[in-house]
Amino acid sequence: MSEGSLAFNPDFDPDGNEGGVDTNLLPWLTLSGVTAFSIKPLRASMESGMFSIIIRLEQGASLQRLLCLSGMDMLVLSGALTYSDSSAETTLEPGVWGYLAANTCMEHLQASEDAELLVNCYGAFALLTADNRVQRLVTSADIRQVALQAGIDMVPNTLAECMSPRSSYEGEGTPLAIAGANSGHLINGVMDASAGDFQHPYFVDCRSVPWVVNPDLPDIGLKVLRVSQETGFISVMVRHNGVAAPHNHLGGADFLVLEGALGVRAGPPEGYGPGTWFYEPAGARHDATQRVSEEDLIYTANIYGPLTFDSGVGTPVVAVVSWIEYVALAEAGGAKLVPNTFSNDASLLAWAPVGG
Repeated sequence: MSEGSLAFNPDFDPDGNEGGVDTNLLPWLTLSGVTAFSIKPLRASMESGMFSIIIRLEQGASLQRLLCLSGMDMLVLSGALTYSDSSAETTLEPGVWGYLAANTCMEHLQASEDAELLVNCYGAFALLTADNRVQRLVTSADIRQVALQAGIDMVPNTLAECMSPRSSYEGEGTPLAIAGANSGHLINGVMDASAGDFQHPYFVDCRSVPWVVNPDLPDIGLKVLRVSQETGFISVMVRHNGVAAPHNHLGGADFLVLEGALGVRAGPPEGYGPGTWFYEPAGARHDATQRVSEEDLIYTANIYGPLTFDSGVGTPVVAVVSWIEYVALAEAGGAKLVPNTFSNDASLLAWAPVGG
């Protein structure tokens, strides 16, 4: 079979967890030249440069002058951190989600408690010296190399890669701090919207974002966090208590289960529980996605392109859901979206010639 025919395979029959990994079974690994944190590698694209990791900062550890060369989103899973620069200081607790646009320089991030974060990087980031010189560049190739050296077979990036067998990690993993308990409360709680105001515009407390519902999917609630009109990327939190209609992902998508169990594709009857992270490559199809537990099914989601819905294999498309519909949902529910760019932000790094 040619590489071209593998790129889209309408008869693709996956084995259930080809695009997922239980993060609780992975170890914490170090990056050479980086002492502030350790990681669990989840996905690394050698095509786009995107990568997804879970980061751990131990109490007292600090990360300074991290420059996002592309965008980066993060969700605090446990612990507490302080994000600060010359203008302000913001406390980040579990359930806080943030987006840093390209060229944003994270001046200082310190863990006041042991902390773990889910981080999706849309490209490389650099660690800078005080005079803006690069002391360490972290790319998807670095993440891939760390995973290979540890014997971790990360989730595939394409449908073609999903056709290849995956091996399970054979070493000893370290569970997340939230392992063993449902963690939907991190985003499912309800608080006054003003409580989600931060000194920095990058962050929002997910509990302050209202649930909104698409009338066509009444059993699925959404907290819309960010919508990019430039890329079509959407970041949401999902309370999924119904059955999603058959659909295709025209772009990729990633998920982290926080509560309940997610039943997908050819997976086990008990589904996949808290701590399981998925990447659905562009072209992936779901004929039925649903909870398979008594609790609410709650998960994070980044959706990197439109979804098309139908009534079954070979039937006509009945709906297309893109960033436009998510903006409308957010506006109807009174949600305040995290901005995509910060033109007046003092943390945007302005490069200047040496001595200039």
